[in-house]
Formats: sequence, C-alpha cells, structure tokens
Amino acid sequence: MVEIKSFVAGQWLEGEVVNDENPSNLKEPAALAHLADMSVAEKAVDAARSALDSWKKLPAPSRGEILLKAARLLEERAEEIGKDMALEEGKTVAEGIGETKRAANILKYYAGQTLEPDGETYPSASPITFLFARREPVGVVLAISPWNFPIAIPGWKIAPALAYGNTVIWKPAEIVPLTSYHFLKALIDAGIPTGVLNMVIGKGSTVGDYLVEHPGVNAISFTGSNKVGRSILVKAAERNKKVQLEMGGKNPAIVFADADLDLAAEMVARGAFMSAGQKCTATSRVLVQREVVEKFIQKLTEKATTWPVGNALDPNTKVGPLASQEQYNKVKSYLDLAAEEGASFVAGRKMDAPDPGYFAPLTVLTDVSERSRLWREEIFGPVAIIRPFEDYEEAVNFANDTEFGLVSSVFTTNLKTAIRFSQDVQTGVVKVNQETAGLEYQVPFGGMKESSSGSREQGKVARDFYTQWKTVYVDLP
Repeated sequence: MVEIKSFVAGQWLEGEVVNDENPSNLKEPAALAHLADMSVAEKAVDAARSALDSWKKLPAPSRGEILLKAARLLEERAEEIGKDMALEEGKTVAEGIGETKRAANILKYYAGQTLEPDGETYPSASPITFLFARREPVGVVLAISPWNFPIAIPGWKIAPALAYGNTVIWKPAEIVPLTSYHFLKALIDAGIPTGVLNMVIGKGSTVGDYLVEHPGVNAISFTGSNKVGRSILVKAAERNKKVQLEMGGKNPAIVFADADLDLAAEMVARGAFMSAGQKCTATSRVLVQREVVEKFIQKLTEKATTWPVGNALDPNTKVGPLASQEQYNKVKSYLDLAAEEGASFVAGRKMDAPDPGYFAPLTVLTDVSERSRLWREEIFGPVAIIRPFEDYEEAVNFANDTEFGLVSSVFTTNLKTAIRFSQDVQTGVVKVNQETAGLEYQVPFGGMKESSSGSREQGKVARDFYTQWKTVYVDLP
C-alpha cells in the first residue's frame, strides 16, 4: 500500500502511521499516511527560511518556468490523480480529473504573471530624484488547505506564493495525503529547489497551531471553518503576521417567477448536490417566488431522487460519498434536527450508520423556520432548503439575513432584476443563471461578512497578499 510522508528540505520524513480512508468503502483504505509532529514542523520553517533568499533572487520568469513545467505534468497525470482523489476524498473521477486540470491552469496562469510588471515609477518633486516602488515577497508563507478541493485550493494558494518569490510551508488536510502528494510531486519533478516548498502532513491541533504561532512564518493563507479561521486570525494579529482567511458560506439561490425553471432546477441541483454538497460555495438556501414554488420543487425533487449516489470510482455515479466520519456525523445530525423540528422531507431521509461508506441521501427540505439552525448554519452536505418569497424586496432580505456572504445566484430572464440583485446582495461573488459553485481562476474570489477576512484570492489580486511594497528614492549624482 502507498505510504505518504511529509516532505521537508528535500527529504521524506516518517511519523505516526494512520489509514487514509476510502469513504466509498471503509474496509479498503486508500493509502497510509505518516503524520508529522512539531519537530517536522520546525524543520519545515528552517528549510523555508534557508531557501528564501536564493528563491526570491531567482529571476521571476525562471520561477514561472518551473510552474509551467508542473502544470504540464499535472495535465499528463490528470486521470491518475482524478482516480486517487475519488478514492480518498469521495468526489467522482470526472470531478477529480476536472479539478486537477483546473489546478494545472492555475499554475499556468501564475507562470504568466511572472512576466508582468512588478513595480511603478512616480514623478518626484525633486528634479534629481528617480522615484519608484516595487513589489517584493512577504517571506515564508504558511498555506493551510482543506480536504474538499485537495488540489485546486492548494494550487491557488501555492502558485502565486511561489510566483512572487515566497517560500512555502504547506499543511494540507490530513485526510487527503494522496492527492496532496501528487501536487507536490509535480512541482518536485518540475525542478522546485530544495526547501522552497515543504509539505507537512499532520493535525491542525498539533503542527497547524505550532506553525501559525511560529515567528519564522510571515504570512498565513487559510481555507476552512469559521471557528479555526477566527482562532488563526487572533493568533496572527498578536504576532503581526499577514493573514488571509476564506471560510464558510450559507449561499442562497433566488428563483424568480420569470426564470427558466428547468435551467434553475439543474443549476440548483448541481450547486446543492455535486461533490455531496461539500463546497463552501454550495447552494444551501433556495428562495423561490411563490407562484412557481410548487413547480420548482417538483423539478428539483426529480433530480434529487434520480441522480445516482454511489462509489466514487463507479462511472455511473453522479454523487459520491461524504469525505469522512466527521462529515457523516455532522450531516446526520442536521437531518436528525430536521426530523425533530418537523421539516418536510420532499426528498431524502434521516441517515443510518454508514454502510459500506459515508453515503448521504440527496435531500430537499421545506417548512424550515428562518430561525432554525438548518437555515442559518453551514451543513456542508447534499441538502437544499426551499422557502417561498413574495417579491423582490423579500427575496433580497432573506438572502442577506445571514452572517455569511460568500456566493449567491439569481435566476431570472429580466436583466434589470439581475443587475439590481447583483448590487443589493451582500456576497463577494454573484452568479446570474448559474450555480453558486464553480469559479474561474483569473478573477478575484472571496466573501463578505463572516465568509472572509477581506482580502481576495485568485487572479491578479493574489499579488496583494503575497507581496509587499518597497519605495525607493534615488538622487542621481
């Protein structure tokens, strides 16, 4: 069986060995993982700091060439990586291959960014002064990535960090070591110098906390839960570290009476159910104008009851399992709550013990109170909750009545309604006649309110986090 170890200063380091679960079949582990301890984390900081000076002095186009080579390797290995992702994370093979190709495109994009200008000149009040400012790397970056997009999210954190001259300590989620290995291996095979990228596989409560607080780390980019994100923010602020957080969502889809209901049902189903709903951008709340709500429920329920749920490696599977026992227990607790509160299960049911894997029913709920935890908290499972609304104002009020503000979507054939909604809704991303999930890598991504710390990832704006300005005044002799 494959064994995955941490990679620090060019060396594979052993640790406590645990099973890497296969969520489709709990009797057959996907791999074995070596969990790092704090001594490995300390070595990773030392390695990243030792490599920083030479890496940031390497011409930016040369850094870009390495990213470009890694991108080509990911493309060549996409089918193998997609299967391994399905094996250990639970999304389908097609989804895994698509995510791998997206990571390759992200690497290509930031390879191109190494050819972009890295500074500006300014007119000076002095006739003998040449005044300019340029961007420099922030230093050692700690990238903490989640399990639900185990290659795309590391891609959009690590690629810009490396492109702009930083060294990286990467702590992937410990339940996806196999996919993490593939991403790392592509960069190793592309020629990344020793110490520039270090992977530490371990639990957040041990190596994660240690790295967050370590004085040798200059910046932290984190994607994950709000609870952990807030803790990182406090610790980073106390130590004057640069920090970037992307956290949860309770994303609404608003369906107006004039919408194409077949399109809306398809897009809501994709947003709510694909990847078993385990996306921060997943559709969770569905607001439908009252005159078409029954018709829409019928169309969405048809998809929830006919889309095949099964083994992620089966080509006939549309939706794979939840990723872990923790995820299974969490989703089960919410469906138990739905039954206790008297919600109507239009599709789906309460969950039993996992057998043979962590499969969850595609669920459509109605009759859920706006005060219920079901309506207000992120479930992170294949659950869509439908609520009717009367008019535009009520729809927007419902959409904004949440602590989150990540993504929203609106379905309408009225351009005025669409533009007005995009201005009134309090989310960092707005989709019109599209599912809430699914992002392009060349544009800013991030949320409002409790969904984000404010900075944005992806696109050109990633440079804002991974670099810092230096202004230079030169008096000519």
